[in-house]
Amino acid sequence: MVLRKAGTAAVAAGVVAVGFVGVVTLGTFAASGTPRTAGNSLALSSGSVPAAYQPVIQKWGTLCPEISPPMLAAQLYQESGFDPGARSPAKAYGMAQFLEATWATYGVDADGDGKKDIWNPSDAIASAATYDCALAKDVAAVPGDKQANMLAAYNAGPYAVIKAGGVPSYQETQGYVRNIKALARNFTAPVTAIGLSAQSAGAIYFAQNVLGTPYKWGGDGGADDNGRFDCSGLTKAAFHSVGIELPRVANDQWYSGPHPSRDQLRPGDLVFFATDMNDPRSIHHVGIYVGGGYMLDAPHTGALVRYDKIDGRDYFGATRVTPDGAQALPTRDPKTGAVIAPSQPKA
Repeated sequence: MVLRKAGTAAVAAGVVAVGFVGVVTLGTFAASGTPRTAGNSLALSSGSVPAAYQPVIQKWGTLCPEISPPMLAAQLYQESGFDPGARSPAKAYGMAQFLEATWATYGVDADGDGKKDIWNPSDAIASAATYDCALAKDVAAVPGDKQANMLAAYNAGPYAVIKAGGVPSYQETQGYVRNIKALARNFTAPVTAIGLSAQSAGAIYFAQNVLGTPYKWGGDGGADDNGRFDCSGLTKAAFHSVGIELPRVANDQWYSGPHPSRDQLRPGDLVFFATDMNDPRSIHHVGIYVGGGYMLDAPHTGALVRYDKIDGRDYFGATRVTPDGAQALPTRDPKTGAVIAPSQPKA
């Protein structure tokens, strides 16, 4: 949740799957204005954000040097899961989860329609970047990692960062900074080869041991499910077996690590399938890649956990799960499924 009190800017604000049995794993700115190119203007990974928002995030993510498009995307995903209609019990609204008082100070008319609309995705994205950069200006004299200090000011308020001479010792604030920086890596276009997960072989081993298990919608493999799984229940259980906690649904699991290209796939990567190739929110299926163009998955009602080919018109992309990436993901309300935004910062 955005620091919700309006006022001055200083206010607290490859690997080979052998016969599908054995797997060998290898290693492991301006309250308003026009964005300017920043030194850390990293590109967004293809498919990491809904296509309708990608140009806006890429543009406004270069507003000041302390932010980047992937970091801005990570914040927006943490706040609302890219939901322009998000509402919180604290009366924070829109994709960036602003209180109306703070919006009155930092709201931006990004699309030029003459209205600063808290529900408009373009305005919300631009306003989030504007607020971030105002906080960065507030703590500019504090030594250390400028982006970390800005994120800490977002969560704990600029005064706390100034007083501490950096990220304060609040557990919540340190966790927020760590999670956003980790999650931002999952939105960044890879520029070098992505390292393999040390847990990949263990996740595959788990899935291999439940081959032939009947599919159950909503199944997590527990006693209540008689050991049965649906697609994301299987992947969640497989990575739980190696100490990584994934979210329950496939389109959240998509954000649990960086995204290798098709030719970078390695066993243990999660592979995803969607109805709209421009929108990760349309992901409907996930499996565990094992090599050779095949995955282990729990495909649908009436089927068993099995090997399936991944290539097809609905193949969306892949994620290489990392412990930090999975831990950084937001939580969802178990009843509504809405993202629970980070708690309101201390004043």
